Amino acid sequence: MQNIIKIEDFHHKELDIYARLSENGLYHYNEPAPGIFIAESPKVITRALDAGYEPISFLCEDIMVPECAALSEDPLASETSALPVENGPQGETAKLLARCPQVPVYVASKEVLTNLTGFQLTRGLLCAMKRRTLPSVSDICAGARRIAILENVVNPTNVGAIFRSAAALHMDAVLLTNGCSDPLYRRAARVSMGTVFQIPWTFFPKGEASWPAQGLNQLKDLGFKSVAMALSDDAYSIDDQKIMAEPKLAIILGTEGDGLSSETIADCDYTVCIPMSHGVDSLNVAAASAVAFWQLTR
Repeated sequence: MQNIIKIEDFHHKELDIYARLSENGLYHYNEPAPGIFIAESPKVITRALDAGYEPISFLCEDIMVPECAALSEDPLASETSALPVENGPQGETAKLLARCPQVPVYVASKEVLTNLTGFQLTRGLLCAMKRRTLPSVSDICAGARRIAILENVVNPTNVGAIFRSAAALHMDAVLLTNGCSDPLYRRAARVSMGTVFQIPWTFFPKGEASWPAQGLNQLKDLGFKSVAMALSDDAYSIDDQKIMAEPKLAIILGTEGDGLSSETIADCDYTVCIPMSHGVDSLNVAAASAVAFWQLTR
């Protein structure tokens, strides 16, 4: 039987993780053990569960839960409760919650949840989940042929979009420098459509010397040729046959606006650019990643 709890006290301490903690606060929640993160929408939560992440609790719009919708005075909720449970987002939510019968499910109206969280829930469902200890760079790269490296990509929307492209376009793994937004931040995971739980990833170790010098040397030791995606007069075209024939490639993408650091570009084996027209000199990093992943995994 589902453990459903109607929200009546906004200051209930179990709601702090949804209403009063920042992403950084969630990340450090269980220090020195790994912290927690918030997954949003049934698809993202389902993919996290499929990947073995452990749920702590759910926060849910009441019309998404059949037992609550049937008791609601809201006409929309009553209409929703009369539909077969497998129809639409209510059915997705019911199936998902059925996988976790002992996990607390906090419920309230859309208005209450919007006031509580400060934003409108996507498809009416959040889930707090436990983080896991990240694997090492060597573990992530074992058996990989094509990996993506994100250097200081700070926008979580771009991080999520890059992960979605990486998963869809045959990349084997993603590595991030410590200046990047965390892939498990709510917005990044949602934009990725949950693919952050489907493709292996990790951060390079912390420390000023870890990237690019140590990181690129480690990739070289693992057999990877490094490809800097950057504008340069002597850059190779992205469809160059020599690069495409390399058995192992690390495709490196830089932060929005500034792109890759000059040190990274200088230390890479290749600098590669995407041929463009109409006087356009660059693409958004997420768009560029999709082009690069498609071409260099062929």
